[in-house]
Amino acid sequence: MIRDITIGQYYPAQSPIHRMDARLKLAITFIFIVSLFLVNSFVGYGFVLLCMALVIKASKVPVKFMLRGLKSIMIIILFTAFINLFLTKGEHILLEIGFVTVTMEGLLLALKMCIRLVMLIVGSSILTLTTTPIQLTDAIEYILKPFKGIGVPAHEIAMMMTIALRFIPTLLDETDKIMKAQQARGADFDTGNLVQKAKALIPILVPLFVSAFRRAEELAMAMEARCYHGDENRTRMNVMKMKPGDMRAAGITVIYVAAIIVLRIAAKVLPLV
Repeated sequence: MIRDITIGQYYPAQSPIHRMDARLKLAITFIFIVSLFLVNSFVGYGFVLLCMALVIKASKVPVKFMLRGLKSIMIIILFTAFINLFLTKGEHILLEIGFVTVTMEGLLLALKMCIRLVMLIVGSSILTLTTTPIQLTDAIEYILKPFKGIGVPAHEIAMMMTIALRFIPTLLDETDKIMKAQQARGADFDTGNLVQKAKALIPILVPLFVSAFRRAEELAMAMEARCYHGDENRTRMNVMKMKPGDMRAAGITVIYVAAIIVLRIAAKVLPLV
């Protein structure tokens, strides 16, 4: 389970998605997330899924590697489906046992929410899988730069977010090592009730927090030793510039947004599910 989490990992490859400007990828990811909440029919979800499949193919990231991250949130997906399936009221009743009622409206809503969550996780992971932490830091800082005039610490926010993403795989690897060490000493994390399993996590959490604080202190000392002073008089070796490929990607994104709006309007006019 620990190794199935792909959030914060970078997959090196030579692809058009990897070469795209990080600022544009951030904007497209935000537009993609918003578009998922605008789509209200299975036809629209099918269109979004087709576009996402083309982007994944262009990124040259293995589909199995990208879908592996869904295992860690499967409980959240199932819980969301359960809530929408049994708590959504409707006119077309499919099953009624006591106070439990399953309606066609609830079933459709549960399917749509699950599809939306899966595409949200997979689509958002494309950003971190195809963008290095340095590029992501520069992109976030560039986008937040207009807010520096009102006191927003753009560079510090971008640095914190990037460090958090960077150390997710490191902490997951550290957790895996601690679990294996505790299991070698006779620890059991699989048997027992919920309370016993929660207590069994204490031998993992304590050394994990100690290791995390130690790494944070080492990182702070390393940054101070290199005379890091935030955004003060900072220069960049690689200056971000928009390329012709980025302009084409922006044009495709505009077409995508227009198609989403058309599908939403069509779903209200035509009997689309």
